[in-house]
Amino acid sequence: MKDELVIQSRPKSNISEDIRTIRTNLQFTANEKNSKVLLVTSSVPGEGKSFISSNLAVAFAQNGERVLLIDGDLRLGRINRIFNIPNERGLSNLLVNNDSIDLAEYIKKTKVSGVYVIPRGTVPPNPSELLDSSNYKIIMEILKKNFDRIIIDGVPVNGLPDSLIMASSADRVIIVCACNYTNIDELNETKKALEKIEANIAGVIVNRAPTTKRGKYSNYYQ
Repeated sequence: MKDELVIQSRPKSNISEDIRTIRTNLQFTANEKNSKVLLVTSSVPGEGKSFISSNLAVAFAQNGERVLLIDGDLRLGRINRIFNIPNERGLSNLLVNNDSIDLAEYIKKTKVSGVYVIPRGTVPPNPSELLDSSNYKIIMEILKKNFDRIIIDGVPVNGLPDSLIMASSADRVIIVCACNYTNIDELNETKKALEKIEANIAGVIVNRAPTTKRGKYSNYYQ
């Protein structure tokens, strides 16, 4: 399988440099005390949010942070495949079992120093209800005390409520779109939906932009 953790496998590439630039922008565009939890979402599937989430997690860890990456896509999440870790006993199982006491059993250590993952787990019949439960909020508060940075790989906003629900427990939200793929109307609808719930939108990352001197990925921050 293709190695998507380019910031680790190709640290000197333009793509890796862009990821580090995004990390730096996130660190210096807000009060760090109120920016621990980042939700990464998109408008529709296929825009590259899991790629961005995973590489950002590694980038923050390379900067000395203890990072937890949570696969918040309880339907089609693939963070476990990117990091090559087991998917059993993931977020869905944690929420169903309300197992805040044995929370550590659901956190997987990866081969990347400083990066830990909670995979999506077994696909549940009611993802939205699980994420909208008091269990989720309680667990997030516990996790915030044990990690320097939490990155949630959410689901596309258009058509599903999951990321809007998770946004309420996130300090900032990043929207990923893809050049020559994302429809501008869909992107605007995503922005409006997040603004409606008063989510703190950190900015938009434009994925798969044409190659320039800065590489294949570009970013914009408000």
